[in-house]
Amino acid sequence: MSLYEPTSDPGPFFHGTRADLSVGDLITGGFRSNYRPEVVMDHVYFTALSDGAGLAAELARGDGPPRVYVVQLTGPFENDPNVTDKKFPGNPTRSYRSAEPLLITGEVADWRRLTPQALQDWRERLNNVEGEITN
Repeated sequence: MSLYEPTSDPGPFFHGTRADLSVGDLITGGFRSNYRPEVVMDHVYFTALSDGAGLAAELARGDGPPRVYVVQLTGPFENDPNVTDKKFPGNPTRSYRSAEPLLITGEVADWRRLTPQALQDWRERLNNVEGEITN
């Protein structure tokens, strides 16, 4: 049983990354966290907000350009415990995670990019975050 109530958000859902992926590919857990590279994540994270996925893409590790993919769920999902109630009461970011893969069904080209200063501000904020990542 989950520690977090499952959500009924109808989507659509998005995943931000610097990985060059294609329609039909699966995104899975098992990779290092973008925010704490010493942590290997058991889940794959996603959001119902394309601009939120864009933020995640811009903050993601890697050399490729930031990308936002439209994803389809292949199993149950829950609220992301790293932001829900811990940082934002409720789930205004509509951020979720799943232990099951996400299927890429498309790519979004028109998400809102951060200014260089806003991106730097986010990076500094993340470097100063204390506490554990719930995996």
